[in-house]
Amino acid sequence: MRYELSDYEWTAIKPMLPDKPRGVRRVNDRRVLNGIFWVLRSGAPWRDLPENYGPRTTCYNRFVRWRRAGVWDHIMDALAAGHDAAVQMIDTSIVRVHQHGACIADNNQEDMGRSRGGLTSKIHAVVDTNGLPVHLALTPGEAHDNRLCSVLLSALLPKTMLLADRGYDADWIRELARQQGAWANIPPKRNRKDPICFSAYLYRARNLIERFFNKIKQCRRVATRYDKLAANYLAFVKLASIRIWLRANESTP
Repeated sequence: MRYELSDYEWTAIKPMLPDKPRGVRRVNDRRVLNGIFWVLRSGAPWRDLPENYGPRTTCYNRFVRWRRAGVWDHIMDALAAGHDAAVQMIDTSIVRVHQHGACIADNNQEDMGRSRGGLTSKIHAVVDTNGLPVHLALTPGEAHDNRLCSVLLSALLPKTMLLADRGYDADWIRELARQQGAWANIPPKRNRKDPICFSAYLYRARNLIERFFNKIKQCRRVATRYDKLAANYLAFVKLASIRIWLRANESTP
């Protein structure tokens, strides 16, 4: 069926899943994962999960249990460990919060921000030379783009070129890159007084991070935020990113 893991993807991800040597035999992990990816891609509620993926409560409970156990983070970090660090690109993308996701008390604590268009969340991402995701985070939609720069860019490697749009043109961001031996190629703001070194030709590669956001938003569970909890929504963003990594590795000769 559509959205299911290929044999290669399952072989790659299986060793990183928790093992349960004792107790009652649990529902097949591959079938459960296929159910989780079906919800991710289709955007459908858990209650609409087709029966062939097993009980919907099993899929949902395992999605949440493995999120709390850091399984999705571990898989994401393992796949991104071999990223190409020659270029790093940082950017954000706004996502509208669906009314079903907004109906929670203290939603301001769940990375939802109110703007002119209603409640929104903002995905922060860093991708590598090939446009593959390296770091991901979430903030309320009205948060400034560079709010998480100090966290997301804390692991820049020497000789890395950092690409970002004009919204990241700040002296402290350039200094952060310089301290790590990297170079920030960011277009200057119109009100910048001091001249800076900027290559428009190299900046053209930044479209890769825009294409990354387009890819993860093909997953309807990411394109619109239906999840009340920020942790669950970010887990879906990471699952979409994991799928991008698996398919990129599968296509590599």
